[in-house]
Amino acid sequence: MSHTIKDQEKLLARVRRLKGQMEAVERALEARQPCGDILNLVASVRGAVNGLTVELIEDHIRGHVAGHESQGEREVGAAELIEIVRRYLK
Repeated sequence: MSHTIKDQEKLLARVRRLKGQMEAVERALEARQPCGDILNLVASVRGAVNGLTVELIEDHIRGHVAGHESQGEREVGAAELIEIVRRYLK
């Protein structure tokens, strides 16, 4: 079973909180709040996205790279992770 299915409710809760944070940024922009306030909101969104990303990467490593799968499955999991990290760090 995929970790994203097993932990679906927890992950969806994080995504919903992110959505709420983005809506707060939108409201702040519409209300013409000071740029410092908006930057703080955006920084909190970035932190939340990074936290979600770290959790997903960690679960991927545990489940698909270091898990009890076959060597071929571990190699595929590692290759997927390498591509994801490269894309993330661009």
